[in-house]
Amino acid sequence: MRSLHADGRSRRAIWFLLIPVVVLAAWTTWFVKSHVARYEVTDRARLEVDQAVHVMQAPISGRIVYSGLVLGRELKAGDLVVEIEAGPQQLQLQESKTRRTALEPQIAALLGEIAAQERALEDDRRSSEASLDQARAQYRDAEAQSHVATTEAERMAKLRQEKLIPERDYEAAQATARSRRAAAEATEAAITKLERDLRKNQNDRQADIQDLRSQVQQLEGDRLTTGKTIDRLAYEITRRRIAAPVSGKLGEVAVLRPGGYVAEGDKLGAIIPSGELRVIAEFPPPAALGRIRAGQPGHLRLQGFPWTQFGSVPTRVTSVGGEVRDGYVRVELAVDRTMTSIPLQHGLPGTVEIEVENVSPATMLLRAAGQMVSAPKTPFNRQTP
Repeated sequence: MRSLHADGRSRRAIWFLLIPVVVLAAWTTWFVKSHVARYEVTDRARLEVDQAVHVMQAPISGRIVYSGLVLGRELKAGDLVVEIEAGPQQLQLQESKTRRTALEPQIAALLGEIAAQERALEDDRRSSEASLDQARAQYRDAEAQSHVATTEAERMAKLRQEKLIPERDYEAAQATARSRRAAAEATEAAITKLERDLRKNQNDRQADIQDLRSQVQQLEGDRLTTGKTIDRLAYEITRRRIAAPVSGKLGEVAVLRPGGYVAEGDKLGAIIPSGELRVIAEFPPPAALGRIRAGQPGHLRLQGFPWTQFGSVPTRVTSVGGEVRDGYVRVELAVDRTMTSIPLQHGLPGTVEIEVENVSPATMLLRAAGQMVSAPKTPFNRQTP
């Protein structure tokens, strides 16, 4: 009986030993074979639209005459938001336009006078050329008659030497030759005078035309300068009319009222354009570089909406920055709005969790041990007495 009783206690001891062994084996299997999701977490995250927020600044100093800065106002591109006083510039602009308008008829009158002078110059040239042609024809005729008279006088001189003609006929022939020569010389002198007068008249006309052209150039320069002044004043007036660069909603405004003063560079407001929402998160470089990649799932917990009540917003990594800025790496995530009832809007802050890998508990333990071993040792600082 004692032997049977001892044999029953040994079986119970075996069972007591077998249960811890089974539990240890199961735990070891889980410890080595199972996978646990690892997350990188940051509280530097916020919702933003996929288009850049446009910040409006005052391009110039001046007094406000109109302000449409109303928080939440919907704007279309080109809508007037703020207008700065431009009274002096508008007066100068009107004065410059009046001056340019007055220059137009002056330039037109001078151009008409130049055209008239050029036509008169051409008419004078043609008339003088005709007179010269007539005078040259007369000169050729007078030259021919002078040649005939000279030849006749020479023939009469030979006959006189031979006593074949009376003295009276010889003197008449000589007088006729001298008269014909004088007529030819007078015609030649008239041609020379006509040519000189033609050149003088042409030079005078050209000088008048050149003077008129100089006046036109001066007026054209004044018109060009006035036009540039008009463009500059129009640009200055346009700078004082601050319009919305894009369509969107005013998400931030400065308190400005008509009659107030604004300085150049002052921030007037910010326009939040319409677009898809995305999450912008910032991670430390060791957590992001080489670990966070496009396509990894994540969750966004908004600070204004407790996750125990509203849950989290599903996200997915779309891009990861490759450079460190201000000690952090920028990560962008797409938002699945269909999986949440939270009214999402631009600017909501929150916390982002990104699943970076699935590893076994054994791997996690080995990594932790490796980090502890490879951590730099802090030297012991002895205090000197």
